[in-house]
Amino acid sequence: MMPTEPDAGEVTSLPQRTRAFAVHVLTATGGALAMLALLDAVDQRWPTMFFWLGMALIVDGIDGTLARRFAVATVLPRWSGDVLDQVVDFFTYVIVPAYAIVAGGLLPPPFAVPLGLVIVVTSALYFADRRMKTQDNYFRGFPALWNTVAFYLFLLRPNPWVSALAVIVLAALTFMPVVFIHPMRVERLRTLNIALIAVWSVLAATALIYDFSPGPWVAGGLCAIGLYFVGAGLLRRPAPMRDAGRG
Repeated sequence: MMPTEPDAGEVTSLPQRTRAFAVHVLTATGGALAMLALLDAVDQRWPTMFFWLGMALIVDGIDGTLARRFAVATVLPRWSGDVLDQVVDFFTYVIVPAYAIVAGGLLPPPFAVPLGLVIVVTSALYFADRRMKTQDNYFRGFPALWNTVAFYLFLLRPNPWVSALAVIVLAALTFMPVVFIHPMRVERLRTLNIALIAVWSVLAATALIYDFSPGPWVAGGLCAIGLYFVGAGLLRRPAPMRDAGRG
């Protein structure tokens, strides 16, 4: 039976508050996973770094559902789940991947640090954008998914100048009137999108196990799914905007 969402003035029980706070703790563990990923990045253990970032993605994928299930915002109004989620996401989606892109030999050396700073600055501005989502839950502009960008750069290892161009284009797309799909929240083709995310996760794990040398079939599958998700947004006409956060 679904729990009844308490009224603003209703005194909540200890079990309700405990469950709600546990959801906040779960979200905060994403920050701990980001720390573990950063430690591995410093030692250039890239597959392990992406493993921790993958764990953080799983946390990010389930904490919002649990927050709504247990009416966390109403039960514990003192703590902002939105702010907590933004803080954790900035580390897992931006800071750690930006460091990996800079330190991983993926960019031309004279421009690696400046481009890393571009990633951080444009992403910070994006996270502060109250209109980052459309009414039907597409992201407006490139949604600072630098963890995914870093994964594909490590997988494909393009020429450093090509990687630099990709970073510049994606940073610019942060502020452009194009849309990118949110696979878990966009209703259109949601079942297909979730299935492709599951396939992508298996292929990505295989790539990590083989230290980013998984063979052409795995790499090709990852690229095909990536192109599908990019096209699913870019080929759609932008919808009206509304104030919304990342989650």
